Amino acid sequence: MIITSTEFKHNEFLQKAQEFNEFGGNGDNRSPALAWADAPAGTKSFAITVYDPDAPTGSGFWHWVAFDIPLEIQTLPADAGRSDGSKMPAGAIQSQNDYGHVGFGGACPPEGDKAHRYIFTVHAVAVEKLGVDSATTNAVTRFMLQANTLATASITGYYQR
Repeated sequence: MIITSTEFKHNEFLQKAQEFNEFGGNGDNRSPALAWADAPAGTKSFAITVYDPDAPTGSGFWHWVAFDIPLEIQTLPADAGRSDGSKMPAGAIQSQNDYGHVGFGGACPPEGDKAHRYIFTVHAVAVEKLGVDSATTNAVTRFMLQANTLATASITGYYQR
């Protein structure tokens, strides 16, 4: 499997548009356009996660958990992670990120800190529906996702303020 973005290349910097617009950030909080291909046989849906392992929390920070993306969808446009879900495919669900909001929560490392890694991962999922909803904590959602993932592909973007 592969995942790509037209807005950043693997191990390059994210744009100001992907910066969060709270917690001291003043970006557009816009998820980047993503595309993926070469899912394994048996894939019935997809999920997207975004994780910052460098966040000073002791456990990293989850910026986006989207799932139940239909099999026929293999791209998400820029700003698909809007909290209202208006740019997500029909049937797709977004759960709360670690900011406490549903949808995409942009990069917002502490000012002056080293560049943080933002790992965008597409999951090929063995079930059409994970059986959870947007009110389910992202930890439980990720547990269900992990239990049903056939394969993953990741692309990493960096961001520093």
